[in-house]
Amino acid sequence: MRTWQVERRKRTRHLIELGGLVVKAGVVDLTGNDRAMIYGALLWMADKLQSGQGEQARALWSAKGKQAFEADPATHKETDRTVPEARRR
Repeated sequence: MRTWQVERRKRTRHLIELGGLVVKAGVVDLTGNDRAMIYGALLWMADKLQSGQGEQARALWSAKGKQAFEADPATHKETDRTVPEARRR
C-alpha cells in the first residue's frame, strides 16, 4: 500500500472517531442533526479556547470528558477478566 493511502486511511479513521464523539455526547440528537448549529457550537468552543478563559475551559472540559469516559463501560477498561477474581486481589 502506498504511503499516501496509509495516511489517507489514518486521517479518515481520525475523522470518524471525532464524529463518533459528537454522536456519543448527544449533540446530534440534541440539535436535531442541525449541522449549522453543531458547526456554530464548535466555532463558539474554538473562540472560547482562544480567549483569556481558554486554559480554564480546557481544564474543565478535559476533566468532564475524562469523567464521562471512565463512567462509560464501553470505553472504560476494566480489570482483566481472564484472571479469576480471587487472584486479582
